[in-house]
Amino acid sequence: MENVKLKLKTQDLRNIYAFTLVLLDAALVGLSFSLAFIIRSRVPFPEPLVEGASFESYLGLMIIGMITVLATLFTFRLYYIPRATSRVDQFYALFPAVTLGTMLSVAISIFVFSPDFEFPRAMVIYAWMLMIILLMTGRVAHQETRVFLQRRGWGKDRTLIVGSDEMARIVLQRIIWSPRLGYDVVGLVAETANEVDDEEEMEAIAGIPIVGRIPDLPDLIDDLQIDEVIIAMPERGHRETVKVIAMCERGQVSIKIFPDIFQFVATQPSIDDLGGLPLLSVRDFAMRGYLLIFKRLFDILGSLFGLIFLSPLLVLVAVAIRLESPGSVFFVQDRMGLDGKPFRILKFRSMRSDAEKYGPGWTVDDDPRQTRLGRFLRKVDIDELPQFINVLLGEMSLVGPRPEQPYYVDQFRESVPRYMDRHQTKAGMTGWAQVNGLRGDTSIAERTKFDLWYIENWSLLLDIKILVRTVWQTLVGKNGE
Repeated sequence: MENVKLKLKTQDLRNIYAFTLVLLDAALVGLSFSLAFIIRSRVPFPEPLVEGASFESYLGLMIIGMITVLATLFTFRLYYIPRATSRVDQFYALFPAVTLGTMLSVAISIFVFSPDFEFPRAMVIYAWMLMIILLMTGRVAHQETRVFLQRRGWGKDRTLIVGSDEMARIVLQRIIWSPRLGYDVVGLVAETANEVDDEEEMEAIAGIPIVGRIPDLPDLIDDLQIDEVIIAMPERGHRETVKVIAMCERGQVSIKIFPDIFQFVATQPSIDDLGGLPLLSVRDFAMRGYLLIFKRLFDILGSLFGLIFLSPLLVLVAVAIRLESPGSVFFVQDRMGLDGKPFRILKFRSMRSDAEKYGPGWTVDDDPRQTRLGRFLRKVDIDELPQFINVLLGEMSLVGPRPEQPYYVDQFRESVPRYMDRHQTKAGMTGWAQVNGLRGDTSIAERTKFDLWYIENWSLLLDIKILVRTVWQTLVGKNGE
């Protein structure tokens, strides 16, 4: 009985979250108009407020604004509660929605009110700016409240993962790395009876048990009160997947599939048309043509700003390195960049001068080759700052796949699918893989997937998002949102 109550609470909480978000937005829109009236009445710019004007005289304008803004947010699907979204993504979605809603409220008000109505243009501008600030703040607080409740067991989806091979383990690991997604993995379902031996290995990796086999799915869904089933067995083929779906449909659960085609897809697939015949597009590079001009201009301005703004810090670090240990201030190394061409990357030296006398090697935590200052520089990523020079020279970009040494590239290209596709763009000081926690001694295959996703979904807004997340994670820690 307790499990049934828990499941009902999980389902109802999503509706409660959406309903409370609507109420919160409505209250904040009303507050924005109220504060805008107060500001407008006290700031006589561009001219004093109409004599005798009161808040009640603009109440109709506020109601129209509230209705249109909320309707626009609904149209933009901003009341769909995602499992997790970054603050930058929330801002990107909220800004155009509020802007369009405000413009619609102005257009509607012109037709609704009488011709002699003194339209408060400055007040509307104030309200627009306040709505963006307050709605963004409210949504961040709302999201953090949901995360707080999830950590205490409220609103988590009890989940089964069907599969026990490498793909199922990748899905499981991604869920473990992303607790904000709200999944509570109850167990794994092995595909066949001969996979029992994998149970001990899976428990050693993540502590998640294998609770049964595919024929047991209907009973497992009922007994464990499952909310969602994730099918991660792409190599089994379509017929086997359809059978698993049919078993899951006997219970009222959500079903998600990791199909075989997505082994080759780094981006969100799109549907093209071939004379009425639908085609799935799995590879489409976004960085091409005139768009590269905008990216290069963004890199030049960003690198100049970084070098000028951070110049006191760069000088201070250079002096500290020279005082701590003998050797050059900079560490210069060959890396592979655009079109597989090598270039010389610049970094502040964080190791002893003889660190690579026995050949190249990965830098790991507590690496004995690091100096005391170098360990700190690497921890806060200050050692990467000289790469602004590489960006200014056109050898690198502010954002892109992190460059590797040619020695390692020759190894990875043989073992990692599509690895060389990373070199269809310039290497970056930071990248999509790095802000998602894949840095240092982590899976090259996983990093490649993130790099390819970035290349195929690139935009200037995405670059700005990655830079903002990089700065934030540097300030609050690598796992900062």
